[in-house]
Amino acid sequence: MAGEVRYEVRGAAAWVIIDREEQRNALSPEVVTGLRAAIERVGDDESARAVVVTGAGDRAFCAGGDLGGMSGEASRVAQHDARRHLPLLFQAMHECPKPVLARVNGHALAGGFGLMLACDLVVAAEAAEFGTPEINLGLWPYMISAVIQRNVPRKIALEMMLTGRRVTAEEAARWGMVNRVVPGAGLDAAVEELVADLAGKSPLILSLGKRSFYRSQDMSFEDALAYLHSMLTVNLESEDVAEGVSAFLQHRRPEWKGR
Repeated sequence: MAGEVRYEVRGAAAWVIIDREEQRNALSPEVVTGLRAAIERVGDDESARAVVVTGAGDRAFCAGGDLGGMSGEASRVAQHDARRHLPLLFQAMHECPKPVLARVNGHALAGGFGLMLACDLVVAAEAAEFGTPEINLGLWPYMISAVIQRNVPRKIALEMMLTGRRVTAEEAARWGMVNRVVPGAGLDAAVEELVADLAGKSPLILSLGKRSFYRSQDMSFEDALAYLHSMLTVNLESEDVAEGVSAFLQHRRPEWKGR
C-alpha cells in the first residue's frame, strides 16, 4: 500500500505503518482511510496471523488529528461526513478476524490515543506518553470517548479528558491501558514475541473468541450468557478443538487446521 500508510508482511504479522514521521504520524483523512483499508486487507491475507499497527520513527506512535491539515474549503456537511471515518476505522479493527497489536514507539495523543486503545493488545516503549490534550484547545475527545470508556477506568478517563494530563507508560500499564512496557531498544523483540505466541494458536478460535469478546461487552448479562453459550457450541464443532485436546493428551504441539 503506497502513500502515508505502509503495509508490510514481516514474519507472521502484517505491519501497518503510519509513514508521516515529520508530522508525528498525525491522522489526516487519507491516513485514516488508508488504515481502514489496510485493516480490512489483512483479514484476507493468509500470510498474516496478526496485525501490528505503529508509526514511523521513534518520537510518536500517533499525535492525533492533523490540525495543520484541517481545511475550511469543504462544506460543513462534507466535513461532518468525513469525521465518520475514524469510528469506521475503530469498528473495522474490532471486526478484524485477527489480533491487532499496537506497537507504541512514542507518544500516543488524542486520536492517536484512541487508535492505540482500539487495538486488541498494546506493547509500549517505556518513554511513551499518553493523553487527551483536546481540552487545552477548547475541544473534547468526542470521537474517541467510546474506546476510552471501554479501556480506561472511569475516574482516570475523566481526569485525563478534563485536565489534558498525560500519563506515562508505566502508569498506563498500571491502569490496564497497556499490556507490556519495555525499553525502546527491546520494543520490536517484545512485539515479535507476542506475535509468535499468537501465531501458535488456532486462527479460527482466535477469530471466534475476539468476535465474542467485543459483541458481548455491551449486551445485558442475560443476553451475553445466552450468546456466549451459543458461541461455545460453535467452537465445539470445529476441527481445531478436537486437535487441541488430542495434542494436549499426547503431549505434542497442535497442528491447527483453521476450521
